Amino acid sequence: MTSTQRTDLRQQVLVLYLSSSALDSAVVGWSVYDGTGRTNPTTGDSDTPPYETGLDALRDGWRLIQAAQLLPPQPGHEYDVSFLKHEFFFEKLA
Repeated sequence: MTSTQRTDLRQQVLVLYLSSSALDSAVVGWSVYDGTGRTNPTTGDSDTPPYETGLDALRDGWRLIQAAQLLPPQPGHEYDVSFLKHEFFFEKLA
């Protein structure tokens, strides 16, 4: 690959929030960012996730670049509602 080809590549980022820390668990939230400029996704523009699971994203060519850090809840806070903690970042170069 030449340096000219590399500069033509742009990053696409997919953030999936899963129902558990397992990549084959269901997607419960998501965000998509397209550095190629080919699409202009907006948060909340679809009721259907782009993939059913994180594993489906891997099978479609997305590269996993960050997985959720597994932190146990503090005692007494096991059932608190807060942020979505099973966050996975994926990328594609297009």
